[in-house]
Amino acid sequence: SFAYITIKDRLPQILTRVIDTLHRHKNEFFEEHGEKGVEAEKRAISFLSKLRNELQTDKPVTPLEDELPDAALWNQYLDNQRNLSNGNGEPSWFQSPWLYVECYMYRRIHAALAQNPPIDNFDVFKEGKAQNFFESQEAIIALCTYFQELLKNIKDLDEKQLQEELFKLLQVSLWGNKCDLSFSAGEGSSQTSSPLKSLENMVPYIVVNDMEKLWSLLVNAKKRNTEKSKVRVDIILDNAGFELVSDLVLADFMLSSKLADEVHFHGKSIPWYVSDTTKHDFNWTIKQLQSANHMWMSRCGINWEGNLKKGVWVYHDHIFWTLPHDYSSMAEVAPDLYAELQKSDLLLFKGDLNYRKLTGDKKWEYTVPFHQALNKFHPAPLCSLRTLKSDTQVGLKPGQGEKIQASEPQWMGSGKYGVVQFDDAL
Repeated sequence: SFAYITIKDRLPQILTRVIDTLHRHKNEFFEEHGEKGVEAEKRAISFLSKLRNELQTDKPVTPLEDELPDAALWNQYLDNQRNLSNGNGEPSWFQSPWLYVECYMYRRIHAALAQNPPIDNFDVFKEGKAQNFFESQEAIIALCTYFQELLKNIKDLDEKQLQEELFKLLQVSLWGNKCDLSFSAGEGSSQTSSPLKSLENMVPYIVVNDMEKLWSLLVNAKKRNTEKSKVRVDIILDNAGFELVSDLVLADFMLSSKLADEVHFHGKSIPWYVSDTTKHDFNWTIKQLQSANHMWMSRCGINWEGNLKKGVWVYHDHIFWTLPHDYSSMAEVAPDLYAELQKSDLLLFKGDLNYRKLTGDKKWEYTVPFHQALNKFHPAPLCSLRTLKSDTQVGLKPGQGEKIQASEPQWMGSGKYGVVQFDDAL
């Protein structure tokens, strides 16, 4: 399975890159913190080397020993996993649900740094995220230019034209999800060509396409919208770099076209899955755009900084997004976050990890309805924008999945196919 290859090959590669990154920053740690920095780097590397060995030799998963705020929740989750194994021994790296052990590895990477001040705030994935952003410059310029030109005439667009533009930018945001560094084990995965040119050719690869449903939801919300109630869209972010820029353009379009009155972004509170967006990445990206020496890029950055200042854009992070739990347990584990999401008119979940957590990462039959796979997670109408990079997919028509499978056995792990999959929460 794709899960097996991930644990056997990709995760050890990612750990090796993390160790290498710390090695390469040794002098920087010394310059900033003296011997203390070097000692902390050695301890972190030793911790990570041990972790890599545990993973590769299928050792039992051990409780977290740090004092971080989420440690108790993680250890409680491990106890539940032990109970699930029906006395078949301790949960181990190769004998446990993929979603759980993969999340656990990233949490242990975080612990390796968090427990070793003064390098405890160092993001081992930061360089890769920055590189993805810079290598995607041409695509970012093309997208910002297209968008700024669109804004000049946005007031004159009729409903049909607005719908067309929304669908375009939804697709750019969907395919932006291909730029995923955990998928490529940290190898470059930037978007180099203009993302708008190939959209027509990509439509056949969207195996569930509910864009019409999104459109009617937003249009109806807008019609219902009185002075008192604002239309709110929440985007649960995935990768930094090009994908994040495509999400920000989509968010700005919704505001500028008055399809939404405010957009809330949800990112990760710690470095996660190599390229996932943290608050630092979010702010850094907007600053980079602002200071770019390209007129339309910097215009985007300046406008977006303004959206944050005006409060029509809001960034949130929450500990829950970096727990191993799937979303059906959010109401119980993080009732505050669930209540926050209930305020939304539409939740857009970006990417594969969010899809796995929405559907419990199970080996569903292809035709199981999305609503059923969500297992009572219905805080508000929601939509998954995701390119497929794991063995789980629901809501297909009878025979659809089997037909693709026959010609492309690895189709669910290739990132070549995507979904815009909607559930109305009713």
